[in-house]
Amino acid sequence: MTTSAHEKVGVVGCGLMGAGIAETCARAGQSVIVVETDATAVDAGRRRLETSLDKAESRGKIDSAAEVLDRIEVVEGIEALSDRSIVIEAIMEDEGVKTRLFGDLDRVVADPAAILASNTSSIPIIKLATATKRPEYVMGIHFFNPVPVLTLVELVPSFLTAGATTERARTFVQDVLGKHAIDCKDRAGFVVNALLIPFLLSAIRMVEADVATAADIDEGFVRGCAHPQGPLALSDLIGLDTVRAIADSLYDEYKDPHYACPPLLARMVEAGLLGRKSGRGFFTYS
Repeated sequence: MTTSAHEKVGVVGCGLMGAGIAETCARAGQSVIVVETDATAVDAGRRRLETSLDKAESRGKIDSAAEVLDRIEVVEGIEALSDRSIVIEAIMEDEGVKTRLFGDLDRVVADPAAILASNTSSIPIIKLATATKRPEYVMGIHFFNPVPVLTLVELVPSFLTAGATTERARTFVQDVLGKHAIDCKDRAGFVVNALLIPFLLSAIRMVEADVATAADIDEGFVRGCAHPQGPLALSDLIGLDTVRAIADSLYDEYKDPHYACPPLLARMVEAGLLGRKSGRGFFTYS
C-alpha cells in the first residue's frame, strides 16, 4: 500500500470541484490523473486548471503554474486510473450515476488497498461502498468550493469503512494537503450541508413569496449578519441543480419539510437557470 506522504491521486470529473481537488493535490506535490468522459470535457478541464493556476501564480499563491500543471494529466476514460492509490470521485450529484461509477472503479483500480472516495455532498456513502467488493476502502472525502481556498474537508466513513482507511485519509487531507478535517457520520448532508441547505432553501422561499428581492435578501445577510456572501449568490455559486439534488437527498432521508425543494427552485433548474455555470440564476453573470 502506498503511504500517504505521496499518493498517486486519481480524480473523476474535471468540473468546478474536480478541477479544484486536482489542483489542490498537485499543489501539494502529488501526481494526479483526472479523467473525463470525452475529448471536449478533457479540453474544458485543462483550460479550467490552466486559468485557475495562472491566477494563483499572478497572486503569488504558487511559484509556477507550469510546474503544478506538469503534475496533472487530464485524460479520457477511467481505465487510466488503474495504478492510482487514492481515487476521488467528483461527478454529478446523482446516486445512480455515482453507484455505477464505483462499480467501475472497483473493477479498474488494481491496488486492492486503494482508497475509493466520493466528494458527494449528500449521498450516503454506504450506498456507494456496497457497489464495490472493497467497502472497507470506500469513504467520503468532501471538499468545499473553491477547493484551493477553503480549508475544510469532511471525512465520512460508512459502517463498513476500515478505521485504517479513515486514518490514512485524515493523514492525506491534513498532513499532505494542509486542510482541516472534521469527522461526520454517514447521514445525508453530513454536517455542513445538513445545516446549510435549509438556510439556502429558506432564502429561496422568501424570493418565491415576494418578501424581498434576491439582491435585498443577500445584502441584508451580508451587511446585517457579516456573512461574506448572501444565500442566493451562494446558491448560484454552488449550482442550483446541485442545491436541488442535495435537498432531494436530504428530504428522502429525513422527510423533514425544511429540506423540501421549493417550486421556484425546481422551475429554475428545469429552465436551465443553474447559476454561475449557466450564466444566470438568481443573478446574471457575464
